[in-house]
Formats: sequence, structure tokens, C-alpha cells
Amino acid sequence: MKEEHLVINAEGIILGRLCSYVAKKALLGYHVDVVYVEKCIITGTPQIIFAKFIRFRRMGEPFHGPFIGRSAQDLFKRSLRRMLPHKKARGINALARVKAYKGLPARYKDQKLETLAQSHVSKVPNTKYVRLEEVTKFLGGNT
Repeated sequence: MKEEHLVINAEGIILGRLCSYVAKKALLGYHVDVVYVEKCIITGTPQIIFAKFIRFRRMGEPFHGPFIGRSAQDLFKRSLRRMLPHKKARGINALARVKAYKGLPARYKDQKLETLAQSHVSKVPNTKYVRLEEVTKFLGGNT
């Protein structure tokens, strides 16, 4: 069986729609690499989004978890994990087939990047949103 490989440009794409697309492709056996993950969009007012992430960070205890990452890649993978059967073998394998990159790695400069036109933020009128890099900066992660 020939392994299929997708490279997706996440710039301006709504996070939930991107994760659902990537989850489906990963479950079907595709290897998916998502580039420019810090430029994907979370819809909603900034106050509500930041309050949600503050609540996530304050849950639990420092040694017992839940452990919420601060980088854009970690936040993307956590959103993706929620859309997979991550406690079963096929979900674990699907999550392992997905890689998230901040920016564009050198090996993908010559490759054609797939984009999800139907999931772009411009398709939803009058939407308030925050980029994932702003959430990362708010949480104190490296930008």
C-alpha cells in the first residue's frame, strides 16, 4: 500500500474545522503535516477565548495534570486529540501520523500546500476571532 502524504497550510483556517478534516484523513491512513499552525484561527471574542485557556491552565495540580502546553503545536495537537478515539490503537496511530509545524520547514518550500478554502475565516461573515499565536503569547509560550 502506497502511503499518502498531505501538507496543509493552516493560515487563516478555523481551528475546529481544520482539526476535524485532519482527524478524518489521519484515521483513513494519511500522513498529514500541518504548516503555519500558529496562524490558524479560533473564533469567538478574545475575552471568552482567553478565559477558557486560563481555566484550562489552572485546572488540577502542578504534579497531577492536566498538562496544557503553551506552544501553538501543543494547542493544535490537543484540539486534534479530542476529535480522535485517542484511547484506542487506531486513534493513537492516527495521532502519531499528524505533525504540526510553526512556520514552513525548508523541506516543504518546493511542495504544493493544500488549503481548505471552505474552512477559511473569510467564509464566515462578521466573525470575531483570535489567532493561535496570540493565545500562545497570552499563555506565556514562545512565539
